[in-house]
Amino acid sequence: VAKMTCAACPITVKKAIKRVAGVKSVSVDFDAKTAVVVFDSSITNVDEIAAAPTGVGYPTTPITP
Repeated sequence: VAKMTCAACPITVKKAIKRVAGVKSVSVDFDAKTAVVVFDSSITNVDEIAAAPTGVGYPTTPITP
């Protein structure tokens, strides 16, 4: 997650991701600039989740394990 510069940034990123249908949980690490998302793949996908914070000004690059 790029462009996170303050303590409020992870909150905004988390809220954006949680609005995606099918997301079960979100954990955002400010220092590592990452977000770990647990989601229902029958409802959403990585690209839709990555688009959520990008849409509010925090570009993302999906990484799947």
